[in-house]
Amino acid sequence: MSMKRFLNYFLFVLVFSLFLYSCEKDIDEIPSLEDQIAQMFLVGFRGTEISEDNHIVRDIQDYKIGGVILFEKDGPSQSRPRNVVSGEQLKKLVEDLKSYSEEKLLVAIDQEGGNVCRLKTSYGFPATVTAQYLGNLNNEDSTRFYASVISSTLKDMGINVNFAPVVDLNVNPESPAIGAIERSFSADPETVVFHAEIFIDEHKKSSIVSCCKHFPGHGSALNDSHLGFTDVSETWSSIELEPYRKLIADDKCDMIMTSHVFNRNLDSVYPATMSKNVITNILRGDLDYKGVVVTDAMDMGAISEIYGLEEAIEKTISAGCDILLFSNNVKTYDSEIVPKGIEIIKKLIDEGKISRERIKESYDRIIRLKENI
Repeated sequence: MSMKRFLNYFLFVLVFSLFLYSCEKDIDEIPSLEDQIAQMFLVGFRGTEISEDNHIVRDIQDYKIGGVILFEKDGPSQSRPRNVVSGEQLKKLVEDLKSYSEEKLLVAIDQEGGNVCRLKTSYGFPATVTAQYLGNLNNEDSTRFYASVISSTLKDMGINVNFAPVVDLNVNPESPAIGAIERSFSADPETVVFHAEIFIDEHKKSSIVSCCKHFPGHGSALNDSHLGFTDVSETWSSIELEPYRKLIADDKCDMIMTSHVFNRNLDSVYPATMSKNVITNILRGDLDYKGVVVTDAMDMGAISEIYGLEEAIEKTISAGCDILLFSNNVKTYDSEIVPKGIEIIKKLIDEGKISRERIKESYDRIIRLKENI
């Protein structure tokens, strides 16, 4: 063989080998259907430190779930501690959780301030105030100060998602889940947006995802959806959409959380979380929201006491929700919710009730969100 033919042959083999390697690399990088589904799960767990036999290690490492949520009190047993004892302990816990994940792990918490505050002064964390206090004060510097205290605390702990701010309007000051515990900035949409934007901006400075909640509005409710069926058909009005309309238009919403309220004027069958009209038509259509939608906890009474798990999952995903939040912290604790939930979704896909394309939509939104952290 001449030198020229040898070189040509060598170059051909080299180029072909690189082509095959590239193809194999691309195939390896395509996530499996199960991996895509797993990214849609964000779950709670028990433990102030991680042992290898804790189901959350399996859920993160083997199933590759998208995220976890932290609490300071265990709801089912009504006892403490759950996940929080001190700053030093919590920081180590978060580091350990992240170490088990190949993908960026969402580590979430409800640190609204005031009455909904997982990182309390009793554990050595800075004091916070309620949204209502800040709304009544209506002072930009005060809101910015407390928002920066919260966001910098979360950053120090390694937490990257805060399920806050609440942008529900204080329509009913006695609403048990919102007004009665001072979680709303105001009954005025402009005031709510003003303070919510400050809160969100301070979190962005710390590279923390914020989450506006609870769509399409929980502030007029007479009942608490944690406990059971919550009908706002006679009390809700379209003004409760205004904070979302403005925040979405201003590109402020990293993530939006649904509420489990039922409103027969928006959907005569299902609550908001499970309603295609509410999530796809109103939120994604009318309000033009393109980001991640996370459910309120699927184990809250308004869902778990009325619907079977399979129906709840099917309708929630079909409605347009991306992340299914299972807090394991309302009335029951299910260490098998991740494998159980993944199998249900795979079954629904096999039966043609949910499409692979619908799963891919959510997966892509979640990955884009993670890339921006």
